[in-house]
Amino acid sequence: MSTIIDVAESSKAHAIENEKAALISAPQRPGGWKKGISIMDFILRLGAIAASFGAAITMATSDQILPFFTQFFQFEASYDSFSTFQFFVIAMAFVGGYLVLSLPFSIVTIIRPHANGPRLFLIILDTVFFTLATASGASAAAIVYLAHNGNQDSNWLAICNQFGDFCAQTSGAVVSSFVAVVVLLLLIVMSSLALGKH
Repeated sequence: MSTIIDVAESSKAHAIENEKAALISAPQRPGGWKKGISIMDFILRLGAIAASFGAAITMATSDQILPFFTQFFQFEASYDSFSTFQFFVIAMAFVGGYLVLSLPFSIVTIIRPHANGPRLFLIILDTVFFTLATASGASAAAIVYLAHNGNQDSNWLAICNQFGDFCAQTSGAVVSSFVAVVVLLLLIVMSSLALGKH
């Protein structure tokens, strides 16, 4: 009676078991949720681009002429009649341009979710352009409010009774700018959360 032990087979099976155990017990690097935040960051940036450029274009094309008895005597309301609306158009165009230029950095955070440099860079610039968008939206909202309601103390008459289309366009532009402001705020909060948790 002889007993044969196949050493090669048992060592292969033992090596495979050890590899499986090492894979199961190896600490996995967290970051799946960071990649999800990065993907959401990219999608929100696309939405903010649409909102900011939409606000700038809507305000820049707001124009209405009220014809009277003669062609020489007309009233016109246009965005360039108000310096606040000019500031709004320029500021929202800058915000939209920044958001377009920030897309490659957002893609980098998707590819490398643990890279803190691009995320910190985006937080700083998002905060700057968040402030610019908020300032331009708030100043334009004040003028739109006066156009709708007027101010009797300063003898500012409400012009929206006569210039309805102009007021509708400027109001839509202000609403669109505040959508961009909210999205920028969400971007700042999400990036801060991704930076803060290890």
